Parts: sequence; C-alpha cells; structure tokens
Amino acid sequence: MSAAGKVAALRGSIERIEAHGAAYSSRKVPLGHTDADAHLQGGLAVGAMHEVFAEAGRQSAAATGFVAGLAGRVASRRPVVWIRQDFTEVETGAVSMSGLSELGLDPRLFVSVHAADVDHALRATADALACDAVGAVVLEVWGEARQLDLVASRKLTLAAQTSGATALMLRMAAEPRASTAETRWIVRAAHSPPGSTPSSAWGSPLFETQLVRNRHGPTGHWIMEWKSDECLFGEPATYSQPVAAAPAHRPHQAPARKNAFARSGYRVA
Repeated sequence: MSAAGKVAALRGSIERIEAHGAAYSSRKVPLGHTDADAHLQGGLAVGAMHEVFAEAGRQSAAATGFVAGLAGRVASRRPVVWIRQDFTEVETGAVSMSGLSELGLDPRLFVSVHAADVDHALRATADALACDAVGAVVLEVWGEARQLDLVASRKLTLAAQTSGATALMLRMAAEPRASTAETRWIVRAAHSPPGSTPSSAWGSPLFETQLVRNRHGPTGHWIMEWKSDECLFGEPATYSQPVAAAPAHRPHQAPARKNAFARSGYRVA
C-alpha cells in the first residue's frame, strides 16, 4: 500500500472511531470511589487514552502516585510499561519501586523505559501500545511538547483501542490541549491525616482530583484516598486527630545530575 493509501486508511479508522464511539466502548474498571465511578458510568475505560496533568514541583509526586494507582487498577495483573522522558527524571527524580508497589503495581510486571526526548518517548509508547499482552502504558513528559498534538493523540488512542491496552498520559508543567483523551484529570496533593494507630507515622495518600474532561458523562471534583490493602481509591475516612498545616513553600528541585548513558534512542531499565 502506498504512503497516501496508508494515511487515508488511518484517517478512515479515526473517523469511524469518533463517529461511532459507542461501538468502540471499552469495558470499565471501577476506581473504588463511589461518586467518581458514577460520573465515569462504572469506572475508567480500558483500551482508551486518559490524561493526568499536574503543576511542577510538589504536585508532580501526587500526580505520579495517582497515575500509578490508575495503572494498577486497569492493568489487571498484566505488565505496566512506564515511559519517561529523561528530562523528567532530572526534574522530579527517579521513580521509587517500593512506592509504586504500595500503589498497586507489581514490580515483577513493571517495565521502565527511558527516552532521550519526546519523539523517542512517543515511538516507544506506540510500540508498547501495539502489544496486546500489556495492561497499561504510561507516557510521562515534562513541559509543553509540540509533538503531543491532536494527530499524535489520535494515533495513540487508535493503538490503545486496537490492542486493548490503556494509555495514561502523565503531563507535568504543561497546559491541556485538544486531544482524543477519554478523560482528563488535574491532580494535586491533599492533606494526609495521621495514621489510625500510634505506630503509623503517615496516613494514607490523599489526592485532590478534578475530572475536567469526560467524554461520556459529567465532570467532578473529589478528594480520593488510596487504600493500600484493597488497592483502590475511596472516600476519605473521618479522622478526629488534628491535621498538620501544609508546609511553607521551599525549593523542591534537586540539582541536575549528569547522565552517563548515551542520549540517543530509548533504553529499557
């Protein structure tokens, strides 16, 4: 098939998907939060693309945790491929496997891919989404990226719908743009109350989540608590203990570290 024929076929597939969304409806995986699941008509759509945005700084950790929780829910004991732009690790640091395991990800089913730039990250994402053995693919990109336009969004959505893998776009320090995402979230850290027992120094992770785009239902704004034992999100429990105030702003960025590896292509860690 000629290049023009391939482009025409791709356009036709995209038009069919957009015109007959119900025919391509994915199964839903409940998040666990009653109101959010109701807005999502049963849960997060599998085999679709979802976007999560966060401000730079302290909110990046909250967004990473939220996406990890989503990936664990939708992957359903299948591998999760997490693709990170190198610059993201310079800004936010490395991903903690012990932290991800607390958020429902099995380290034995976790594949970390480091990409030199946005172009290589997009190629790696498309390759991963083409594999129907993968449960979820996370693409983590820092800042505004012209490559992540509507065309790229459509290609990733089509790849997710074809294979059944779920695409999760994690965007730090970026403004939302036009896309074919099923849902779009803005995530911040919420005040985490102290643990329920004296031996517990930290409470459960709490996320302030805004569902600002929902293709098949209303939007919403919730505080979600991650329940590690059940590996799902839920309504925050009521605590009688006082909660400490949020700390004053302080510099969060660690000094940039030199990368000893070549900066071409992407590599699997």
